[in-house]
Order: sequence, then structure tokens, then C-alpha cells
Amino acid sequence: MAGPLEPQPRPGDPSQLRISDADRHKVADLLRDAAGEGRIDIEELDERLEATYAAKTYADLVPITIDLPAHPQQSAPAVPRSTAPVTSTWENSVSIMGDCTRKGAWLVPERHNAFALMGGITLDLREATFAARETVIYANAVMAGIDIVVDARTHVVVEGVGIMGAFDQGRDKVPAEVTADSPVVRVKGVALMAGVTVTRKGPPGALKRKLLGH
Repeated sequence: MAGPLEPQPRPGDPSQLRISDADRHKVADLLRDAAGEGRIDIEELDERLEATYAAKTYADLVPITIDLPAHPQQSAPAVPRSTAPVTSTWENSVSIMGDCTRKGAWLVPERHNAFALMGGITLDLREATFAARETVIYANAVMAGIDIVVDARTHVVVEGVGIMGAFDQGRDKVPAEVTADSPVVRVKGVALMAGVTVTRKGPPGALKRKLLGH
């Protein structure tokens, strides 16, 4: 008698698509960068590289990259961004088949981790106060979307990897006004069949006030 049937992937499930050698090389480069930053040691790098080159589907790549630890950069003076009182701070933003939004006068820590799985995250930094001159946001998305909004003064560095997805800076809605004193937001991570986008916009409510003639 035949044994129990193994679970089959759902028809049309994009996570079960076969990956290419180019996809494996992208993940391998990401792992080497992580090791160079001290985020994983050499032994774990070897293990993850072996798993990467043995991976067959996009789903196989998820556990290799999603849980990468991160060490904060050197501390720097905080950069005030809003005269409104800071009411909250979060080190992590997580969305699993749902939505998570951070906006208003919140304190952005030196390192912030955002993870979205079949969900959406919005990090609006326009009225936020930064705890350091340079902020690192680790944004990892799987079949999901992470939107990061900054103002005209913020200098943005996007260093993530998109695999069957996009990890980039979108078209500015307002002209950049970056100076030597501007805060730096560095965005790293992986977008697996997902999108991570940084957009520069004007102050919250500016368009509405303009339409009302205020």
C-alpha cells in the first residue's frame, strides 16, 4: 500500500517557483556583506552559503536571509525633526497578513527592524526624531510591501536586494534639500517577491492645506 502523500505546493504559489543562479548569487553577495559587517561569523556564513547554493525555490531562501542579526553603527547626536512631543518609539515593525503603520512624532532608534510577510508596513519619518545622526532600517519583505517616507532634508541610502521584486528609491514628490547636516537613513534588507520603496514627500497634510487655500 502506498505511503501517505507528501503535501503539495498550492497551485500558483510564487514562493514555489524555481530560482536561477543569478538569484543565488544575489543572496550569496548579501551574506558576504553581512559577514563583513560582523553580523554573522565565518562558520555561519559557510553554512548559509551552502544552503543558498542548494536552494531550489524562493521559499528556500527565506530562512537564509530573514533572521540576519544586525549590529548598530557608531552612535551620533540625535537629530530633532519635529516640535511636537515624541510619544512613542519602536525598535521593530512586524506585519504578517496585515498592516503596520508608524507615523507622527515618534522616536526612531539607531536601528529599526521591519519585517512584512504577505502584509504591509508604512514607516513615515517626516515628523520623527532620530536617535542618531545615521539610522539603519533593516527592511525584509516576503510577498509584501514596505513603504518608507522621508522629507526633503533626509539623505537616503538604499542598499537592499530585490529578488523577483523591487528594493529601490521611488521618484521624489518634492525636491531634495540635502545638506552636510542632514540626517542619514540607510535602508538594507531583502525584498523576496515583494517591494521595499523609499519615497521623498512634503510635510504631512501639505497637499490638503494647499487644496483648501491655507
